[in-house]
Amino acid sequence: MPPPNRPTQHPHRVMLHNEIHARPPEALTAPLAIAHIVMLADAAGREASRAHVAALLRDHHLALPDAQTTHLRMDLGVFRIRWELHTEFVSWTFMVPSGSLVRHVLHEDTLVASTVADGHGELYTDFAIHADGFSRMVLLAGGMTPRRLGRLVQRLLEIETYRMAALLGLPAAREAATVLAFAERELAELADAIRTANRDAEPALLDRLTRLAGQVESQYAATHSRFSASSAYFELLDRRIQDVAESRLAGMQTIREFMDRRLTPARSTCEWATRRQDALSQRVSRMSNLLRTRVEIEQQQSSQALLTTMNHRQDLQLQMQSTVEGLSVAAITYYIVGLVSYLAKGAQKLGWPLSPETTAAVAIPVVAVGVWWSLRRLHHRVFRKH
Repeated sequence: MPPPNRPTQHPHRVMLHNEIHARPPEALTAPLAIAHIVMLADAAGREASRAHVAALLRDHHLALPDAQTTHLRMDLGVFRIRWELHTEFVSWTFMVPSGSLVRHVLHEDTLVASTVADGHGELYTDFAIHADGFSRMVLLAGGMTPRRLGRLVQRLLEIETYRMAALLGLPAAREAATVLAFAERELAELADAIRTANRDAEPALLDRLTRLAGQVESQYAATHSRFSASSAYFELLDRRIQDVAESRLAGMQTIREFMDRRLTPARSTCEWATRRQDALSQRVSRMSNLLRTRVEIEQQQSSQALLTTMNHRQDLQLQMQSTVEGLSVAAITYYIVGLVSYLAKGAQKLGWPLSPETTAAVAIPVVAVGVWWSLRRLHHRVFRKH
């Protein structure tokens, strides 16, 4: 049992600690012939590769790997195998002792050479695909120790692997350039149309702009991961070239010089495609915001004009209502005064001192004020409830 005061370990501590030891180089002794195969693989392909490794080990009565294993070394007697599982690809490295390695297996007209490992070895390659489908490197190891030779070989294999992986973004960048050129022309036409458009044309322009934004974002989503991966692989390639510590051989082009000259256009194409996508997306977003703001302002102006019209109509209604109320007061007063006049005629027989006409004349202002006051109270009650 652990001591009682010992802190609890993080569940990922061992895994994270061992990450710095992942895919370590192995000690090698020259002369060797090495074949390195890299296969692009999705999730299903990586699992199929893992199953193939398990079957190979089982056939040779070797221990099987667990489900988390990402690299494995296998000594099958005649040759050794190194298997590595990466995010996008699976690599197989086959090593067999060789009597000698010679430079004439390379094309002299495209030969690239340099001293490596601070002058302890010489590297020759032509960066060409030969008839057997392989590109070739010849390393003259000199007196390097097995461990240093193993590290150098691993770096050289990674240079070629990361070079090809980085270039996977180039076809996508070229394809994206066509889409981007069309989208940029469409955006320019929309900008000119928006500048001169009237209110009736704005909804159609906004619809076109929205469709264009969807197209740009869809293309961005489809290629962003590839361009990001290419950028990461280019950086790894730069580091691996630096790690081999090469220097010039008289009259020969170094790997660094070759990569800088031949890969820079492809690298720039991928980076330029990424920048164009970002810039176009921002331009479409700005124009969409401007057009929406313009439409909203015009809608607010229309709403303001509608409110002004409604207020004017309400004023007219109030004026008409006042007129109707005045007529209503007059009509009701006339009717009530008529009743008062009839009452005065009957009341004369009972001793009412005033004539019906005088009574009616006296009643008119009293009745008119009373009717007006009653209507106003009724008006206030109705509007207060609403």
